Amino acid sequence: MDIDLLPLPQRLALNYAPARIRAQTAALFALDARLGELVAKANEPLLAQLRLAWWRDELGKPQPGRARGDPVLDSLELWGGEEHALIGLVDGWEQLVGDAPLPGAALEAFAAARAEAFAALARLAGEARAEANARDAGRDWALADLAARVSDEHERRTALRLAGEGERRVPRLPRVLRPLAVLRGLAHRASARGGAPLVARRRDILAALRLGMIGR
Repeated sequence: MDIDLLPLPQRLALNYAPARIRAQTAALFALDARLGELVAKANEPLLAQLRLAWWRDELGKPQPGRARGDPVLDSLELWGGEEHALIGLVDGWEQLVGDAPLPGAALEAFAAARAEAFAALARLAGEARAEANARDAGRDWALADLAARVSDEHERRTALRLAGEGERRVPRLPRVLRPLAVLRGLAHRASARGGAPLVARRRDILAALRLGMIGR
């Protein structure tokens, strides 16, 4: 799996993953990026749904029965016991398949799926007590990232409105979940700039460095 293919915010965040959870974190980021690419590049909704269905089916199989050779799918064997969160992430991305503007419920469902994946990562890291905080970080990141990605202005405003409705909690996440703190902090900055990309200028990279070092 080529980490260099991850979006820049995730690459920056991954720098702060401790060795014992780095591979699992990278696998989650890679799956999320792959699913986003499928949705963004599909010319027809049906094609996107078929490709997402393949991922849903493969992740629903016992590890020995899965297709081999896809580096992202292979890396997800480290997510044993938390496959339901990965399948939920597939379902979340499917919420974005359709004509713009998508309803707020679809954007909220997408954010909730990313949030649950972050909560699952907390469990994999042995930090079940941090699930709620990881979930909040995932929702904040999901909506800010979505606001920066969409071309439809109504969807952008809806994503920012939903982000503003959530309680802006910034509790310190455990050190092992520092990548999530980096993405959460970048998300808050991007939302404050009206849906700007999470990393759009040198200042954002410096913010990521600070977040990675101290967690906030």
